[in-house]
Amino acid sequence: MGIVKEQPAQADSQKEREARVAAIRQDIETEKAKITKGKRRRKIVSVFAKHGLTFLLKDTIFWKLMGKQKRSRQEEQHLQQIGARLRTAFEELGPTFIKLGQVMVTRQDLLPAPITQELEKLLDQVPPIGYDYMECILEEELPEGVAAFEWIDEEPLGSASLAQVYKAGLKDGTTVALKIVRPTVEKLFQTDISVIKRMTGLLQNRLPTELAAAVDIGSLVQDYYSSAMDELDMVEEAQKMREMTKYRSTTSYVDVPGVYEATKNVVAMEYIDGWMIKDFPVDFLTFEERTKIMIDLVHLYVQTLMDGHYHADAHGSNIMIDKHRKKAIIIDWGMTGRMDSVSAHVLMRVIMHIQSNQAEDVAEVFMELMTPTIYTDPVKLKDELQSLALHYVNSAQGSDRYNYGRLVMESTAIGIKNYCKAPNSLALWAKGFSATEGAARWIAPEISYGQVVEAYEIPILKNILRSRFNYRSNASLVAESSKMVATFPRRATKVMENLAENKFRMNMQLQPDTVMRNTLNQIANRLSLALITFAIVVASGFIIANVPGGTFLGMSAVTIANIGLVTSFILVLFMLWRLIRTRKHRSLL
Repeated sequence: MGIVKEQPAQADSQKEREARVAAIRQDIETEKAKITKGKRRRKIVSVFAKHGLTFLLKDTIFWKLMGKQKRSRQEEQHLQQIGARLRTAFEELGPTFIKLGQVMVTRQDLLPAPITQELEKLLDQVPPIGYDYMECILEEELPEGVAAFEWIDEEPLGSASLAQVYKAGLKDGTTVALKIVRPTVEKLFQTDISVIKRMTGLLQNRLPTELAAAVDIGSLVQDYYSSAMDELDMVEEAQKMREMTKYRSTTSYVDVPGVYEATKNVVAMEYIDGWMIKDFPVDFLTFEERTKIMIDLVHLYVQTLMDGHYHADAHGSNIMIDKHRKKAIIIDWGMTGRMDSVSAHVLMRVIMHIQSNQAEDVAEVFMELMTPTIYTDPVKLKDELQSLALHYVNSAQGSDRYNYGRLVMESTAIGIKNYCKAPNSLALWAKGFSATEGAARWIAPEISYGQVVEAYEIPILKNILRSRFNYRSNASLVAESSKMVATFPRRATKVMENLAENKFRMNMQLQPDTVMRNTLNQIANRLSLALITFAIVVASGFIIANVPGGTFLGMSAVTIANIGLVTSFILVLFMLWRLIRTRKHRSLL
């Protein structure tokens, strides 16, 4: 185990160190300069071609299989092969695509299960880069550089696609965990995302018209990019951990690491001496201690959700058992999300209705989160949501098949299938809830997860009522109501005067949505093309009839007729091709 000592007798001379850091910094800048849009675009296309995935941008077979609710065994195997190829390609393309694959796993409402199951196997553990490169970042980010530490273990505790974690000691003897972002990751992310955004237009065009009205791939990529940039900012992650400390008064057995210092690419946090949840000795905690940890973990997740933020990746590898304090410590706060209070309240109401066997109310509450399009059948949507909710009522909550995260995911899938727009944050929330539920069940499998959540319903209800009857929340309602009451006599008088003088008029302007406008434009374009074709045929016949045996523009009547007929034939074929393509798009669902 390599240890870097910062004592003058053991350290390199100042000039040697500066020269070494300068050389490494130059190497990093050289590597960043190699990351260009053109090179990454060629790399992405070549890797996709290498793994036989370029057909996704032009072939309709994949999209047909996506739209099917029931697939044959052969089709399932085909999708599984596609998922395996995607996983291998993403791992080869690096951090951006590894994280993209992890986000795609959460979109089980859009992607077939065989693909998401393969993407779940994505390896985020990658070989570490040399300590010298990470030392260079410390020198750039911290005022004192590596001199701020008494020692740093050069062998990383963990090495992921975005960052590496080291064990280090401060001057006062405190042991810390030092998380350092890899040098070229941010440049790689920004370049890859710019390339991916250009590809999303092609993917969006492959979607059926009805599905395209409900799903905006561009916005999904933008949300992913924003989340990834937050995950690369150690100041942002440190701020999240500091925010979580306010819950220490209510959760005695779940905690977050303390933060000592944070910069853009470096964060020094409390070192946790213990085990991951799935690795701690069974007899280390008593049944009562495990139960208290589980209850606090569930209540912390629910309370933070009600306050507008949630952890989207609180699985067993991100939670440790501190062997000294016997607490569960959530160590990684990179993948988190924000949710408005209305959506959070809706999700909590769903859980309460499930516990009360109110399937119809579950369906109606879920519909509050979904925005229907012109293709949505509300009656069919409500019926399918209600049928789904019945499977979760009085079920063994906490099972792999019936858990609240899966309920949200399946409900969102039903909404998408019925061409509704759903908030992108629902997928991450469902992933986070499922991960937290899995961790809680691993700690105390003897306790019903559903009963633990149910026991927290009174605080949930109080939170909902408190936010609804808060004067700040209702300030706009009070102001508008006051304005309406104060101005009602004057407005009513004006209306009566206009009626008496026959001056009452009503202006109405219909604004069709984007899908309808595109459909009308397609109809207009095809009609115009048909008229042009007809005009060419008529003009050719007119020329033949009026120039018998002569010439027109230096061409004989027969030549002109042939040109007109060939042109008309090409235009007719083009119109038929467009009609067939439109029918194929509609048949994908």
